[in-house]
Amino acid sequence: MSDSLQAEIEGRVQKAFPGCNAEVSVDGNRVAIAVQSDQFAELNRVKRQQAVYACIEDLIAAGTVHAVTINAVV
Repeated sequence: MSDSLQAEIEGRVQKAFPGCNAEVSVDGNRVAIAVQSDQFAELNRVKRQQAVYACIEDLIAAGTVHAVTINAVV
């Protein structure tokens, strides 16, 4: 499941931030997401993380993902 979850999250992030560089790693129900996108240029750190979090909030609500680490940079 982790491979399909990883692909699902990568797809969501790439759809939300076209042209971004995204790396997702999944360890059980823990996910680490690293995203580099020019779309973050006008956003502070918290707003960047919220934008990425929005891509997976349904997975968190469903319990599929328990813990998330987000690194969002320009």
